[in-house]
Parts: sequence; structure tokens; C-alpha cells
Amino acid sequence: MKAVGVIVEYNPLHNGHVHHLNESRRLSGADAVVAVMSGPFLQRGEPAIVGKRARTEMALHAGADLVLELPVAYAVQPAEWFAFGAVSLLHRTGVVDSLCFGSESGDIDSLQRIARVLAVEPAGLREDIARRLREGASYPAAYAGAAAALAPGGVDANDAAALLEQPNNSLGLHYLIALQRLGSAIQPLTAARTGAAYHQATPGPGAIASATAVRRLLLADGPNAAAPYVPAATLAILHREWQEGRAPMHWERFAQPLLHIAATRRASELERIAEVTEGLEHRLMRTLAQLPEPSVEALLNALKTRRYTRTKLQRMLAHMLLNHTKDECSPEQLATGPGYLRVLGFTSTGQSLLKQMKKTASLPVVTKPSTFDHAQLELDIQAQAAYALAHDQEDSRNISRIMYSDYYESPMRI
Repeated sequence: MKAVGVIVEYNPLHNGHVHHLNESRRLSGADAVVAVMSGPFLQRGEPAIVGKRARTEMALHAGADLVLELPVAYAVQPAEWFAFGAVSLLHRTGVVDSLCFGSESGDIDSLQRIARVLAVEPAGLREDIARRLREGASYPAAYAGAAAALAPGGVDANDAAALLEQPNNSLGLHYLIALQRLGSAIQPLTAARTGAAYHQATPGPGAIASATAVRRLLLADGPNAAAPYVPAATLAILHREWQEGRAPMHWERFAQPLLHIAATRRASELERIAEVTEGLEHRLMRTLAQLPEPSVEALLNALKTRRYTRTKLQRMLAHMLLNHTKDECSPEQLATGPGYLRVLGFTSTGQSLLKQMKKTASLPVVTKPSTFDHAQLELDIQAQAAYALAHDQEDSRNISRIMYSDYYESPMRI
């Protein structure tokens, strides 16, 4: 059975994602789609608007056949390590033949040429990034500029800079770099992004809106407002999650525990948290003392600078909430790769692929977390517990079951 891999967050799954799934099958000629999906907290640091089981269900209805969870240790990371963790999972399944990602350019050849140069970390790359950071660039801009300066023959540096300024192109480059570093035989493919731009805040004409625009509609007016831009199955799942108090999830649901942590930790304790860099712990403590209102949004707005982007700050807050230390998220730790393949859900086709994967995978395949012990999995279960505690709790007697449901639940079957 031929399988194509996709790396997703589905926050939430919308019509543009359906287009990507269909294009992934078409371009690869695959019989099955394996999706690696972030759990409750995402690459930009924010909590997912609905939980991972609901998003797994959306994925299976939309055309994915097997959904694997990207461990939170990789899910809440800059693009380099997010991509490395996700690509590592696809590589270690032993069943994935190709990887298809969305890009603004649709130009796999130019991205591949740049990836071949950067995969070996050229001398001077980190120094150039550091120089650009000192000059006030954000990390994504600094990386894009340094990478473009090293563009190989056949790729103009200005063209490379323009290429890498686009978020999907930049993330796709990191997927390609990860494939190179892993020595993977997985064939990379790209589907040109269609419809709304990545960060487009309001829907345009047509049935495809960005996830940002869809979330804004959901937060403002509920599921029906997003109906033109999501599949029918997604809409039904969103209605259910709203009705049962599990959505919408957003930062303000975590404001009380997060602000408590920030206000009661010493600077030396905050400094050990992942993404707390360059004295940011002191800026955080000064900002808390002058915060105009006790909200996460107010904190992010007060902390944000040209240097410290909202994305970096959100990742810092996520690590703070989940008590992720620099040691746990160090490059040395992350470079070892994920330690297991956690199955979130599958279709009948995915079940057949899963049987094959159990023979070919070079990592343990986990369908029952209660029977498997791994430090990364402990972080996943803790992250899900923290996420579940922010739900509307109608029955406090079930709080233990709600918190640790992730420990006992079996994969979803559709």
C-alpha cells in the first residue's frame, strides 16, 4: 500500500485543508494518507481551539487514514524542531513513501536546492542569524535572511529571501532539511496554497478561508459563522464541542494558572523554562507588575517587541504553563527524535496500514498509553490534563477522568 504523509494542526480543519489532502493523494498517487498532528498546544504556542480527539475525527472524515500525534516536546517549538519531529515520525513508520506540504510558491526545486545547502549547517549561518537578531530582526526574519544569503547557484539571493518570507515556504524548507538530515527516502512534494493567505484575518470570496479567519469567526459568533468555510463533518463536530463545554479553547481560559505561575516564580526559576531567553524572565516580571488587566492578551501585548514576536512569547507561555525546562527541550534532547508513534485514530484503510506499520516501524507503536512508559509521553499526558482542566466542567466528580482521559482512551476508529 502506497502512503503519503502530511504534517498538520487542523485548528480547525477547513476547506483549504481538504484541498491539501486531495492534492496530496493526487500528486503522490497514494492509497492512504498518514497525518502527523499536533496535540492540545500548537507550533505557534497557542492552545488548539478544539481538542485533539475532535481534530482527529475531523481529519478522518476529511480523508486522512491514520493520525499520529506529534509529541508536545516537538509541537511547541520553532519551525526547525517542529519539522524535525514530525518528519522523523513519518520516516520511522517505515510505510510512508512521500511527504506533501502546502507552500505559497509550489516550487519544490528551489526549496530543495536551498535545503541541500542548509542541511549541513554551513559555517557562519548561526553567526549571521545572531547578527541579524542583534540588529532587531525577529528570529523568522533573521533565519530567512541568513538562509537566503547562502542560496546556492541557480537561486538568486533576493528571490530566496522573498521565497522564505512566506510562512508555508519557510516551514516546507525545514521539512526538506529534516529529510536530508535523516537520510530519508521519503519523496517530498508540494501543493501550491490556494485561496486565503496564511494569516489573512477575514474571509475573502470563495469557500476557502485561512485558519486564522475561521478561528476569529468561531470565537466571535460560534460554529455557524464558520459554516461556509468548513466541511459538514467539521461543522457538526464543532457544534458538539461547543455544546459539551470543550470549546472554544483560547488563552484566556488559562489566564489564572498561567499568571499565578508567572507571579510566584523567582527569576532563577523562570530562567530555566524553555524559550525564556536573553533576560526575558526580567522583562516578564517587570511587565507583570505594570499589567493593565489580568489577562493573557494584555500580557502578550505588553511583552511583544520587534525582537520578541507574539509566536515566541506564546511558546514561552505554553512552556511555562506546562513546566517545560530548557534541559527537556534542548537541541541535544530534541535531536534524538520522538521516542514512539502514538496513534490517535484510523479508518479501515488506516487499520490495514497500521498492521503493516507494526512490522516496519523503527519506533514502538503506541495505541494504549497506559501500557507504555516514556518521558515524552508523560509530557503529552500532562499537556492534555492541563488543557482539559480549562474546559467548562459541568460535573466536578468526573474531574479525574476528564484530566487523565488521554492516558486511557483508545484510538478513534471511523
